[in-house]
Amino acid sequence: MRLSRYFLPVLKETPAEAQIVSHRYMLRAGMIKQASAGIYSWLPLGFKVLRRIEQIVHEEQQRAGHIPMLMPTLQSADLWRESGRYDDYGEEMLRISDRHGRDMLYGPTNEELITDIFRSHVSSYKDLPLTLYHIQWKFRDEIRPRFGVMRGREFYMKDGYNFDLTKEDALHAYNRHLVSYLRSYERMGLQAIPMRADSGPIGGDDTHEFLVLAETGESEVFYDSQITDLKFGDRAIDYDDHAQCQAVLEEFTSRYARTDETHDEAVFNQIPEARRRSARGIEVGQIFYFGTKYSDAMGATVQGPDGKPVPVHMGSHGIGVSRLAGAIIEASHDERGIIWPEGVTPFHCGIVNLKAGDAEADAACEALYASLMALGLEPLYDDTDERAGGKFASMDLIGLPWRITVGPRGLKNGVVELTSRRIGDSEELPPEQAIERIAQIYGKLSAE
Repeated sequence: MRLSRYFLPVLKETPAEAQIVSHRYMLRAGMIKQASAGIYSWLPLGFKVLRRIEQIVHEEQQRAGHIPMLMPTLQSADLWRESGRYDDYGEEMLRISDRHGRDMLYGPTNEELITDIFRSHVSSYKDLPLTLYHIQWKFRDEIRPRFGVMRGREFYMKDGYNFDLTKEDALHAYNRHLVSYLRSYERMGLQAIPMRADSGPIGGDDTHEFLVLAETGESEVFYDSQITDLKFGDRAIDYDDHAQCQAVLEEFTSRYARTDETHDEAVFNQIPEARRRSARGIEVGQIFYFGTKYSDAMGATVQGPDGKPVPVHMGSHGIGVSRLAGAIIEASHDERGIIWPEGVTPFHCGIVNLKAGDAEADAACEALYASLMALGLEPLYDDTDERAGGKFASMDLIGLPWRITVGPRGLKNGVVELTSRRIGDSEELPPEQAIERIAQIYGKLSAE
């Protein structure tokens, strides 16, 4: 993309309403614009990041054998009355009526709707196990929406639902989701720690939240510092293997890690003092097993092996896709702006022309741009006549992980400058070697 043809409304000043880093930088980098309290338009740069995150989630869910679909944002109140949650959910639910006086709601979650779909189409245990998921906009009428996309009213979320014949099978689905979430977060450049949590209005006894440690986190968390040494990495996993998935669960949940809602001071104090940690955390996902809560209430049964009806065991599993954009910035930034991990960057690298209008500099930039595009990479080419300092400041603000700088002085020596946004190091290379280096970086990522 050529910057001269792109819509990137970068702000030089920080808007007064932005209280945390991610909100400040998302507004200044032209990623979002507030439409009303807690509701945002996602501008082109922010939308690209949102799609990168969404694609990783889709890939890892389908790698785990989960099936994508799409459910509507508006749901019938009758389904929620059937489950008993319509009156219990509270004022966070946006309740509306259509022109015929039918009670509707803007879905904060989808347990009722997916259970209705299941009971309408699945009748035999032979059709199990089954896990369906979608990524859709949700709405919860927060009393105090703040911190930009971190605590908005409208948000983009992946929620998945497993249906299994037995509790053992449903707990395997729980483990399978935990593994797939660990893979997803690491691909986004995050360490999200699974922590024992409270189930809230979803229900169920088995639940873990995934939290990213950050000073601006809304939750107080307590953990054994050894858990921060754990990495899933590129290990192979057979999602159908119960023992493998259970081993990963045990590895990542055997050390103490809990939110303040489930914190047990007596258990925490059994950890050696040097390893006890308390911090703030940003929730970016949660997994639940809630047994037959919804299938009992809504008659979601299958014919078992003995021919008798059996209520299915269920769980729900969410990832905050839009919230992750903010969480990644909270975890990866400096005083100059965002530092995108390669897995979610909106553009793979920036190209800065230090002397737009100079025939040699223009030609070199065009050649770099064309070569990167031919490799399937997306560069952002700053072809504007802005001064060099302004170009560098904008590139630092929007946080592309790599920048290629082209100027007449370097071209006389046959080189361009390749700069790492994260480390800050620069290296002079012939243009073809700079292209090769970028291709190697993203080629490695694509192979993972």
